[in-house]
Amino acid sequence: MRVLVISDIHGNLTALQAVLEDAAQFNYEEVWCLGDTVGYGPEPNGCITLVRQLKAACVVGNHDWAAIERMDIEDFNAEARRAVLWTRQELSPESLAWLSELPSTPIVKGEFTLTHGSPRDPVWEYVLYPSTARANFDAFSTPFCLVGHTHVPALHVWVESETSVRAISPTPNRVLALRPAEKADGAAPSLRIILNPGSVGQPRDNDPRAAYAILNTKEATWLPRRVAYAIEITQAHMRSAGLPERLINRLSFGW
Repeated sequence: MRVLVISDIHGNLTALQAVLEDAAQFNYEEVWCLGDTVGYGPEPNGCITLVRQLKAACVVGNHDWAAIERMDIEDFNAEARRAVLWTRQELSPESLAWLSELPSTPIVKGEFTLTHGSPRDPVWEYVLYPSTARANFDAFSTPFCLVGHTHVPALHVWVESETSVRAISPTPNRVLALRPAEKADGAAPSLRIILNPGSVGQPRDNDPRAAYAILNTKEATWLPRRVAYAIEITQAHMRSAGLPERLINRLSFGW
């Protein structure tokens, strides 16, 4: 099965539409969304409507929780707090209801665990470093775990015969095999992987293009993708909404 994996849309409808247009070529059969559909961006209701139309399997993110007042926003920076307060005012009753129903614990789809932050702290923890990834392998039982939250495409690979975890920055458009090739004796190393597709609506790896991935569950492959979109449209909508200038400018640089 081919799966479109998206995360951290953050109310950026223009970026989400560009991703869906690009991803159509892969004839995906399901959509998995790893949280933070809203927050920062100017079109939270539009993004929620589109994700709902896709019938995506979706988990909640920290900005989703903040938008429905299930999280204290004092730990957010000043610009993020302003964006949360604006988003709360904008959300329709239907959007609020949808966000309220999203699961805050990981969900399992076959060999894949889906969560926003990490398996052991689904809403808040960032899997940025191999040491954090290694600690989280004990918190899920499937071979693979999909996470978002960091806004940075990444893989953390743990070969179970080794003590350390390898961090990999994937190259866009280069297919990655998630299962190791068998050796001459027919054996293959046992490994598990935590995968992050990056952010649709607010990349933070110095590449402003929207990020997503295509997962083939049958062939066990992962295809990272980057898509240019009309950033200036999102920025214009943000300015019209009175959102913080720093949040607007950062979209141009991917940080």
